[in-house]
Amino acid sequence: MKNIRSTLATVWRISAPYFRSEDKWAGRGLLAAVIAIELAIVGINVLINQWNSRFYNALQERDWDSFVSEIIYFSVLAAIFIVLAVYQLYLNQWLQIRWRRWMTAQYLGEWLHDANHYRMQLQGDAADNPDQRMTDDVKLFVDRTLNIGVGLLSSIVTIASFVTILWGLSNAAPLHMFGQDIAIPGYLVWGALIYSVLGTILTHLIGWPLVGIDFRQQQYEADFRFNLVRVRENSEQIALLNGEAAERERLLVRFGRVVENWIAIMNRTKKVTAFTASYNQASVIFPYVLVAPAYFAQKIQLGGMMQTASAFSNVQGALSFFITIYRQLAEWQAVVNRLDGFEAGIVVARELATRENRVHVAEGGAGAVDLKELALLLPNGTPLVNANGLSFRKGERTLVTGPSGSGKSTLFRAIAGIWPFGTGSITIPAGATMMMLPQRPYFPTGSLRGAIEYPAKEGTFTDDQIGNALEQVGLPRLASQLDEQGHWNRTLSLGEQQRLGLTRALLHAPQYLFLDEATASLDEPSEAALYRLIEKKLPATTIVSIGHRSTLDAFHQRNIVLARDGDRFALQKGKSAAAT
Repeated sequence: MKNIRSTLATVWRISAPYFRSEDKWAGRGLLAAVIAIELAIVGINVLINQWNSRFYNALQERDWDSFVSEIIYFSVLAAIFIVLAVYQLYLNQWLQIRWRRWMTAQYLGEWLHDANHYRMQLQGDAADNPDQRMTDDVKLFVDRTLNIGVGLLSSIVTIASFVTILWGLSNAAPLHMFGQDIAIPGYLVWGALIYSVLGTILTHLIGWPLVGIDFRQQQYEADFRFNLVRVRENSEQIALLNGEAAERERLLVRFGRVVENWIAIMNRTKKVTAFTASYNQASVIFPYVLVAPAYFAQKIQLGGMMQTASAFSNVQGALSFFITIYRQLAEWQAVVNRLDGFEAGIVVARELATRENRVHVAEGGAGAVDLKELALLLPNGTPLVNANGLSFRKGERTLVTGPSGSGKSTLFRAIAGIWPFGTGSITIPAGATMMMLPQRPYFPTGSLRGAIEYPAKEGTFTDDQIGNALEQVGLPRLASQLDEQGHWNRTLSLGEQQRLGLTRALLHAPQYLFLDEATASLDEPSEAALYRLIEKKLPATTIVSIGHRSTLDAFHQRNIVLARDGDRFALQKGKSAAAT
């Protein structure tokens, strides 16, 4: 019961915000319509149950006129039922897509807000495969929540509607055994209740492991899909290294987990299905077994017997709701757990950015990026680099060097405000514009124009502005391809991508430009030409570069060196430190 309450509380926490959102009236209206139609369908089932008695009595008595009128009556009910069923499905699907659209927009907004997606990865990404959480899991959550919720309501209303009928039929057709009537008030109701409760308990005992197995299945499927995407994204490097055999082995290992877990699902589902199928088949004849002695003792007519069987079937089916949808319940609970984990991961990432013991980034100062008492850590708490007293002054060009792993790129991440691990503060001039260019720049899939202008909205710059910038960085041939669609991180060489990244910098003209080995794939003459271009076109921009080539010294006024100092790296003492 504790687990059920916890799951329902989680479902409410995930579901309720939509019905309080800006789309609440449409959502509430659609939900009310779906529920109203479901209640109307239950009402029709009650009318059909009453029709059963009249129809089969007409057959037993060979009453042609009554037979014809009951056929017409049933046809009208059937027509109404069909219309209701069609529109219930239509409105249900309409509600699903609106609800899913809202949840997806909310999750995307929270995931992408203030670099939460990046901090979730730094934490080990306990909420693995966020792409699956916002696609498959959201879709399944909305679908299963509506179907299970409406089905449960329907079962409750069905029980309330048919128990009264079944109780009355129990009195009309008393339990007849060994030639005697045994007075058990509402014995048909108690029979349906006992039959359903026993079936529900046994189904749960057999099927409860499906929850964990379904959770792992979705996890393994997402992991396999994610690694297939990685192979596609890195196909060139894999081909150059002849890594196809290694990748095939890795992918088959991951798919092996999918198969192994699927076999576990098969075995458990086989047991559940064997029991539920037996249970459902037995439920067909069980009411006839209970009421047949009264019928053969001529206590009731054929119509009464058929009505009793129909009412019993409705009550027993409603009471057996959880047996019928047990497989869906297991899948639903796994989805709820995954969305709950995703939301928890977002909360943890948000807390990393707001906790007191972190790197504080704030606006202030006149014309410099100032680092005070800055001590950066790895996510596991290991000391990485101290950069106390470092300042990047307006208009200066600074080169940051040091061995691999000394924390140069992490220093840039901290200045960008996305690295929370550490202590100290970073002050950035109010309203200053900054741009970080990594060694491998990111270009969204789409038009070349949009890839160059990113993160600005497409159309921010004119064709002439983009064409001139492309010509200056040495990519004039791309000026005629601005409207072409493509995956530019795959179709362009790394050197061309780096030139395109500098094109972006020239267009945006940030006040602070951080280059993290952003020209490392170019030859030295090309690198020198691009640095001279930046110096000419962006004379007021403060430039901070990470690089290892000695030729970069000529394009910078200062050289900051990070060197080993005990258990961490720090600004090197002597000439470079004095320059700070």
